Amino acid sequence: MTMTLLYYDPVYMQHRTGRHPESAERLQTVVRHLHFVGLDSLCDRPGWEPASRLQVERVHTAEYLNQLSQTQDAGGGWLDEDTVMSDQSLVAALKASGAVCDAVDRVIAGDAKTAMCLSRPPGHHALADRAMGFCLINHVAVAARQATARHQMNRVMIVDFDVHHGNGTQDLFYDDEQIAFFSMHRSPFYPHTGREDETGTGPALGTTCNAPVMFGTPRQTQMQTFAAKLQDFASRHPPELIIVSAGFDSHRNDPVGSLGWETDDYQTIAETILDLAHTHCEGKVISVLEGGYDPTALSDSVTLYLETFMDDEHRRGT
Repeated sequence: MTMTLLYYDPVYMQHRTGRHPESAERLQTVVRHLHFVGLDSLCDRPGWEPASRLQVERVHTAEYLNQLSQTQDAGGGWLDEDTVMSDQSLVAALKASGAVCDAVDRVIAGDAKTAMCLSRPPGHHALADRAMGFCLINHVAVAARQATARHQMNRVMIVDFDVHHGNGTQDLFYDDEQIAFFSMHRSPFYPHTGREDETGTGPALGTTCNAPVMFGTPRQTQMQTFAAKLQDFASRHPPELIIVSAGFDSHRNDPVGSLGWETDDYQTIAETILDLAHTHCEGKVISVLEGGYDPTALSDSVTLYLETFMDDEHRRGT
């Protein structure tokens, strides 16, 4: 058994966004800090290929991918009022989706229990046929489909703790009983989805669980809500694999979101997810970076989150 898998590639820096909250600086700061403290060398650093069209078209339409390719070939441009592409953005996004697919393959094969994918652009707002909210390709959705389509898993859970509701992920799996989706997020807030009464449809009724949080809710209450609602949800939909949309923009210093969280809260979140994973799926967790727009807060929070996973492996002797 290896240590935590850590995915990062310099091509992510080629998704050039100019003066934009989702900039290369946020990820550069994280990677430099992990190297400075030596955490990156304590993880397994596999090589991997970009996601294939087949893998991405399990969740996105061919027409949409063609649009992204054409925009990239034209040198980039704005896809909506928030989301911009450069001449290498799709290359970066496909490499990011390739990372989550490789992580799924390795974790299911037993090469490791946990993985952390440090990538950009983020993905959880991306819909089947359009970009949204800084996101081009929905990486956690691609990962979930990799687990069900290639590995025939029947129960995958996506846990999203970004300050923004993962509307793209919810929409993609709203009628899919194989994929359970849990999100705790600020509300009312962008993208103005994620109400408690949004619970799935048809055979998937009950497989979506939203925990909206009002700004000003005490941090301790938020941590208790996350643990209680997630544990109850998992007891009704026990996962074989957990995939995490790990957004760090609930931090009190975040300029885009914020729910008043401190860096230490991400250790609590990680411990809750790990407890759930050991209860239901032998500790299998794949985390994928989403938001977090203050570089220092993001770096500190990601470091503590990753350390928590690594300490858990050491303590359990895996």
